[in-house]
Amino acid sequence: MEEYAPLFEFHLFGYNLEFPVNIVIEWAIIAVIAIIAIYLTSNLKKVPDKRQSVAETIVVTLNNLVKEVVGEKFLNIVPYIGTVAIFLLFMNLTGLFGFEPPTKSYGVALGMALISFLVIQGYTIKKIGLIHYAIGYTKPIFVITPLNILERVIVPLSLSLRLFGNMMASVVIMGIVYEGLRSMGWGYQIGIPIFVSLYFDIFDGALQMIIFTMLTMINIKIISDH
Repeated sequence: MEEYAPLFEFHLFGYNLEFPVNIVIEWAIIAVIAIIAIYLTSNLKKVPDKRQSVAETIVVTLNNLVKEVVGEKFLNIVPYIGTVAIFLLFMNLTGLFGFEPPTKSYGVALGMALISFLVIQGYTIKKIGLIHYAIGYTKPIFVITPLNILERVIVPLSLSLRLFGNMMASVVIMGIVYEGLRSMGWGYQIGIPIFVSLYFDIFDGALQMIIFTMLTMINIKIISDH
């Protein structure tokens, strides 16, 4: 498909490395987030200025979110949850700048879900130990161990399909709306797309970020407490 065609490619050690536009957009987002983070956290002071106040507000908001959803004992997951939330939000909002969100690609959505899956398992092992982690698969009785394993495997699949499906649907609907308005005449393209974009580009993009991060937090709590 055209949207997955490589933007550029090069050969390295006999391998042909291809980079589609969604990967390049992700790199750009990572660079933008890094620049903003460095700007907001450089030259910190005891009495915060406006720039530092923004950074502290973000941190406090994330801390309060984790406390309310999974409890104060899980505050050590704030850096990961904050990173996922900000990164996903930036990716989901790229439609505002004329680009299709990278999360409409299942590869990107699956990658995000697999990272969360590994973090969940790693956090659980660190918290309760490898032996207790393995024993958890046999509870409440040994015979349902395969079901417990299947339940864990379904987590990244569920996270990725939910994110991908909703973002792909938003892109398709926006495309249909723009095409329909274009066929009706240029006058219909003034104003109407703004209201459609407010929902599908902003509201739905932010909503999918919230759902993904919430489910990640809940899975961390449930699995680490098993």
